[in-house]
Amino acid sequence: MSDLDRNYASPFGRAGARDAAAVDAGLRSYMLRIYNYMTIGLAITGLAALGVYMAAVTTDPSGAAARIGSSYLTPFGYAMFVSPLKWVFILAPLVMVFAISFGINRLKPATAQLMFWAFAALMGISLSSIFLVYTHTSITRVFFITAASFGALSLYGYTTKRDMTGMGSFLLMGLFGIIIASVVNIFVASSMLQFIVSVVGVLIFAGLTAYDTQRLKNDYIYGYASQGGDIAERAAITGALSLYLNFINLFTLLLQLLGQKE
Repeated sequence: MSDLDRNYASPFGRAGARDAAAVDAGLRSYMLRIYNYMTIGLAITGLAALGVYMAAVTTDPSGAAARIGSSYLTPFGYAMFVSPLKWVFILAPLVMVFAISFGINRLKPATAQLMFWAFAALMGISLSSIFLVYTHTSITRVFFITAASFGALSLYGYTTKRDMTGMGSFLLMGLFGIIIASVVNIFVASSMLQFIVSVVGVLIFAGLTAYDTQRLKNDYIYGYASQGGDIAERAAITGALSLYLNFINLFTLLLQLLGQKE
C-alpha cells in the first residue's frame, strides 16, 4: 500500500500518479537503507562486545590479573574493566556520536559510514562489561525482546496516520529528565530510583522509536525525495544512528529490568 495520498488530484493528470509512485519507491529504498545501516551497526556492536569479553576473561585463576564476581580477568580484561583506561572507552562513544551529528554536513558519505561503524565498535567495547554482570542466557533473551519491541514500534511509526510531531518535545524533556536522574543516582545509589529511571526510560525510548521512524519517513517525502545524492545518503546515516541509539538504550534499560545477574 502506498504511503502517499493516492487521492491527490494532480493538475498534470497521470504524471502525478507516476511521481507519487516514484517517491513511494524511493521512500522504501531510503528506509531500507537506514535499517540496513542500523542492522550492520548492531552486528558490529555485538561482535565487538563479545570479542572484548572473550579476550578479557580466563578460566585459569593463576594467570588472572583480577576477579570480578565469578569471572577471572586477563591483563587485557583488567585494563578494559578495572584500570582508568575503561573511562576512555566509556566516554569515546559519546564523543563519536557528537562528531557524527554535528559534522555530518561536512563529511563525505563514505567517511560518515566509516565513522558510524567506528562508533558502533566503540559502543560494543563499552557494553562488553554486561557479560560480566548478567547471564548470557538473559542477555540473549532481552536482545530478542528488544528486537521484537523495536520492530513493532518502528512499524507503528511508519504506518500510523497519527501526527506524532507534538510528541517530540515531550519525549526530549523526558530524556533530559532521566539523564539528570541517572547522574543523581550515581551519588545516591538508590535501587528504587534506578528502577523508576529504567521503567520511564523504556517508555521514552519506545516513544522515540515510533517518533523517529515517522520523522525519517516525512523528512524523505517532504525533503530528500527531491534532492537525493549525497544529501540523502548522509541523512540515511544519521537516521540509522538515531534508530540505533534508540535500540541500544531500549536494550540496556530492559536488561536492567529483566536481566538475570551472574
